[in-house]
Amino acid sequence: MLSSATRQFVRRSVVSTGTRAFASLAGFEDFGKNVFAGTIAEEYLSRYGESKTLLEDPSWVKTHADTVANAVFDWAIDQQAHVYCHWFQPLGSAGVRHGQSGQVHNMMIKFNSDMEVVPDFKGKTLVKGETDGSSYPNGGLRGTHEAGGYLAIDTSSPIFIRGDTLFIPSVFVSYHGYALDEKTPLLRANAAIDKHGKRLLGALGVDTSSGIVTNIGLEQEIFLIPREEYYRRPDLQLVGRTLTGKSAPRGQEMCDHYMAPLSSSTAALACMQEIQDECWRIGIPLKTRHREVAPNQYEFAPLYGTNNTQIDQNLMVMQIIEETAAKHGLAALLQEKPFNDINGSGKHNNWSIATRDGVNLLDPDAVIEATGNDSAFPVIMAAVVAAVDEHGDLMRMAIASPGNDFRLGACEAPPAIISTYLGTDMTQYLEAFMNGSKAKYEPQRKTLDIGTREVIPFQVPAEDRNRTSPFPYGGGRFEFRAVGSSQNVSLVNTVLNSITAAKFAEFADRIEAGEDPVEIARAALKKHWKVIFNGNNYDPAMQKELTDRGVWRIDSGVEAISRLTADKNIELFEKMGVLSKEECVSRQDILHDHYSGLVEMEALTMIDMLNHYIIPSVKEAQVGPLPVLQGHVATLKSALAGLHSAENSYEKAQLARVLRLETMVDMRVSIDEAEAVVPADKWALATYKELLFLDSHSAVGEVQEPRYAHGEYDD
Repeated sequence: MLSSATRQFVRRSVVSTGTRAFASLAGFEDFGKNVFAGTIAEEYLSRYGESKTLLEDPSWVKTHADTVANAVFDWAIDQQAHVYCHWFQPLGSAGVRHGQSGQVHNMMIKFNSDMEVVPDFKGKTLVKGETDGSSYPNGGLRGTHEAGGYLAIDTSSPIFIRGDTLFIPSVFVSYHGYALDEKTPLLRANAAIDKHGKRLLGALGVDTSSGIVTNIGLEQEIFLIPREEYYRRPDLQLVGRTLTGKSAPRGQEMCDHYMAPLSSSTAALACMQEIQDECWRIGIPLKTRHREVAPNQYEFAPLYGTNNTQIDQNLMVMQIIEETAAKHGLAALLQEKPFNDINGSGKHNNWSIATRDGVNLLDPDAVIEATGNDSAFPVIMAAVVAAVDEHGDLMRMAIASPGNDFRLGACEAPPAIISTYLGTDMTQYLEAFMNGSKAKYEPQRKTLDIGTREVIPFQVPAEDRNRTSPFPYGGGRFEFRAVGSSQNVSLVNTVLNSITAAKFAEFADRIEAGEDPVEIARAALKKHWKVIFNGNNYDPAMQKELTDRGVWRIDSGVEAISRLTADKNIELFEKMGVLSKEECVSRQDILHDHYSGLVEMEALTMIDMLNHYIIPSVKEAQVGPLPVLQGHVATLKSALAGLHSAENSYEKAQLARVLRLETMVDMRVSIDEAEAVVPADKWALATYKELLFLDSHSAVGEVQEPRYAHGEYDD
C-alpha cells in the first residue's frame, strides 16, 4: 500500500474530458528560491524600479551597486539570512581544504546610537572585499610585507543563500592584479574563447552576436563508508585514502554494485536524498544519483550549464556531500583512490561549445541549421583536434592531481596518454572531408531488434561509447574522463578553453588574411590526425602504438605539472590573456608543493599508524614481520629528511613521488601481510571488510519510507 506521502507524490489531476493534466509541482516550489536570479531577482529589484535584466550587464557594479545591494539585503532578510561572505577559491585546496573555498562571515546589520538594528550592507560591500593574500598558497606572488588580497564579485555566477549566510561568488587577486585563485584564469579563458570564437565562427556563418560560451556537466563520484569505522582509520581522516589495507575476500569482481538498487536498509539512500534536496534548494540541479562500480561507491550528476556556474556549484556539492554524510552516520570520501584493488573516483568533465542563445557548436545538425554551411562543423572539429594534439601536455597537466597517481591507466580511468575518440562514423566523415569530400555528415542510424513482440525495435546512438579514451566525442560534446574526483576543475576548463581559443585565433587570423577555411581545416587534420584513436586505450599494445605515433604521454604527474612553464605554454597563456609568465611559474610551484605536502602528510600518518596501531597489534599477536615493520619507521623518517633538504618545489615533488609510489607501496606489502595473519580481535585498524560493505554490515532497525526531496505531505 502506498503511504500518504507517496500517494500525494503520484496524484494527478484529471480534467473533465478525461485527459490527464500535468502533475502539481507545488511541493517543489521552494527549489531554487535561495538563488538571487530569475523571478526572485525580478521581485526584489522591482521594488527599486529595476528588473532582473539589470544583472545581465556586469557594469551594474559601477552604476547600480547600491540598488542591487538593497534588493539582495531585502531578499536575504526575508530568507532569515543576516550574514554575508565573499566566497572565493584559493589555490592548492583539493583534498585538504573543506569546501575548497575561502570565506569570512560578516553581519549584514549593525546597531545605531539608539541600539536599534539597522542595515549594514551597501553596494561597495557587495561588490568588493579584502583579505590576507599571503596566508594562502601563492607561489611567491605575495609576502607578509605585501599581503593585500582583493575580492571582487563575479557577476556571471549568481549570489545564493545557505543557512543564515549570503554567498557572493568572487575572484581573488593580489595588489598587482595577479590571480591568486582558481576562478580568475577561468574567466579570462572564457573571454578568450568568446573573443576568438566569434571571429572564427562568424566567418563560418554562425550568428555570434549573443557571444560564445562553454558548457559543462560534471559527474561526481564518491564513496560513503560507516563513520564509526572511518574513525578507526587515521589515514582516511587525515589524507583521504587508505595507506594500508588487505583486500577483502569480496571486491567488485562480480560487477554487482554498479547501478544496483539504492537500499533503504542503509543510510546511503537517505543521505543522497538529503544531498539532492539541499542542492536543489540553492539552485543546483543535481538530477541523477546511482551506485557506481566499487562497493560503497556512488555518483551524482547535474544538468549541464555554463562552466563557471557549474564549477561553483560542484564545489558546494562536494561540501554538502561531506557535511550531510556525517549527519547520517557516514563519511564521504572524495579522494580519487581511497582503496586499493577496487575502482577509484573521477569527475567526468563533459565539455561543449555553444552560442549564448543555445546553438551547440559541437552538434553537426545544429551547426548546419544555424549556418547553412556544410563545411562549418568540420572546421570547428579540426580546430579542436589540432588543439588536443598540440597541447595534450597541458591537458595532462590539468589532471595531475595527487590522487590520480593511483588511478590513471588502471581499468577505471584512461591512461596518461592524450588522444581523442571520435567514433567510426565521425572519423570516416572527417577523413573524407580531409581528403576533399564536401558531403554532409550523415551518421548511420542503428536499429536494434531483439526479436520479441513486447519490445519493439528501437534506435541507438550512431556511435558506441569508448570508456578508455581520455577525451571521447559523442552526443555533441567531448568528455574529459581522466579528471579526478577531488579536483576543482577550473584549471581543467581553463586549459580546454585556452587551447581551443588559441586554435580558433590561428584559424581566424589565416581566414582574415584571405585563406580558405576549408583548406585550413584540411591541413590541420592531416597534421594532427595521429591524435584520433578509436581503439582500446587500456591495451598495452595500443598504448605502445599511441606512444610511437608521438602523441603526448606523460606518466608522472610531477613531470606533467612541469609542462605548465614550457615556453610554448607560457606563450599560449600570455597570448590568450589567461596567465602571465609569473602566474604560470607560481602555479607550477603551488601544484608541486601541494603534491609533496600531501605525500609528506601521508608519510607522517604511516609512521603514526605503524607506531600506534600496526606494530602494537603485531607484538600483541606475536605473529607477523615485526623487524621489517620497525624498519619502515626509520626508512620513512629518512625519506622525509630528504624531502626537507630539497632545493626547490620541483625537486621536492620528484622525491615525494618516489617516496609515495615506490617506497610506501613496497612497505604496504609487508603491512598487509601482517594484517593477514594477526587475529581480527587484535588488529586495531578498520579493515576493508568493515569499511566497504554497507549493505551487509549495516544494522537494520525500523525500515523507514524513503524521504522525498519535497518533504512530507498531507492527504
